[in-house]
Amino acid sequence: MATTEILLLTNRDSDNLGDQIIEASVISLLKAATDNLGLAADEVKIRSRAASLISRKYMSTRDESLLEPARRAISRADVIVFGGAPLFNYRYQSFYLRTIRTLELAAEYEVPVLFSSVGVEPYSSTDPKSQQLKQALELPVVRQITTRDDIESTRRYVEATDTPTALVADPAVFADSVFDIEPKTRATSDASTGRCIGLAVTRAGIFKDNGIEFNEADQRKFWLDIIAELEARGDDYRIFTTGHFSDEMFLDSLVRYHGVSNKKAAVTLNAPEELISELNSCDGIIAYRLHASITSFALGVPSIGLSWNFKVPDFYRSVGYPQRALSAEEWESATVIAALDAAMEEGVSKDADTLMSVYRTLFEGLREILIRESEATAYTLERLRERLPRYTGTTRKQYQEKMRRKLRRSYEYYQQRISMDVSKVPSVTRSRSRMKRFGDRLKSVLKR
Repeated sequence: MATTEILLLTNRDSDNLGDQIIEASVISLLKAATDNLGLAADEVKIRSRAASLISRKYMSTRDESLLEPARRAISRADVIVFGGAPLFNYRYQSFYLRTIRTLELAAEYEVPVLFSSVGVEPYSSTDPKSQQLKQALELPVVRQITTRDDIESTRRYVEATDTPTALVADPAVFADSVFDIEPKTRATSDASTGRCIGLAVTRAGIFKDNGIEFNEADQRKFWLDIIAELEARGDDYRIFTTGHFSDEMFLDSLVRYHGVSNKKAAVTLNAPEELISELNSCDGIIAYRLHASITSFALGVPSIGLSWNFKVPDFYRSVGYPQRALSAEEWESATVIAALDAAMEEGVSKDADTLMSVYRTLFEGLREILIRESEATAYTLERLRERLPRYTGTTRKQYQEKMRRKLRRSYEYYQQRISMDVSKVPSVTRSRSRMKRFGDRLKSVLKR
């Protein structure tokens, strides 16, 4: 039998480890789905590529020769699956442009496309970028769109078509099975003190980008107040990021200049299993980043999500805990800790239908495209957990590549800062010297 090739597009090249957990989870779900359809492992090839398959250079130059790698990847695929990434974002990101061009190429080669549990920004009937995306999503190659957040906007995007849509769980809700972790199944507040609370910080500018008046100093004070209250009542803490370089910059400043213990901070996390380990070591989590919350849920660790955009409360509402998402008006240490205490007392329970929504729709989409005549039905939750292949771990080569990407982005960031600040400093040479020392430190990490 000929090999079936699935081209999976995710944010796998992101420093955000939540995106890497999504990739691992979607790969596992795809393998389970093809197994469910009766396809042997050697009859299926999953090529996992970054959703930025369309290069940045092409987007800036429109040089058609730069599309050759994307054309090769798309033309040989039997189906394209966009998995669990914010691929429709158009407000202050350019994901949507790459998504549009990918769909145009898929249409050119008549390759069907599934969008599985993608992030969707609100639809706009007046924004030309949103309308440009709508036009691309109406192409006949788009066979299914499922979202983890904004189902109404998703429906608006394809209202002129018969493309099926659905609100589903995030693929990372299966992180416990994929990463082979036994989830916590009880409330975590058996003791009134001595618990470990995970604190997942974020970058300084994320609030301004989302129209929230909460600056770097405000976030710093918030975390320091949280730490002081936890220590005063005898609780321990771990403070970390989900791996993004700009998040790490903020955490590094807390350690260097504001008294946060280096022993309790994981300033750099570079592999998904490292984030899994941090989250799983805690009794409760307070987090800004959405996938710290989603992965904690998968692991059975109660969490409080600090809502800086609509996706945070949408997630907590979808899993039955809307009270665990706190708006900016509630970002006060006593309020947040009280909410976490209530969450830890209650624990985490999971609804099977909610969990299975992401798998069931993915299975049905693949069945319709690959084996339309198949009478196979989706696995039960118990059977699915048995059949999900486990993540095999980050290899040394993969780890080094992740660090190289972070290094390149670090250089890019500092180059931009130098360009912005050059008129403000007396000596550009001095600023470049600081950048060189920083680069030398990062390079040393790659040699380990």
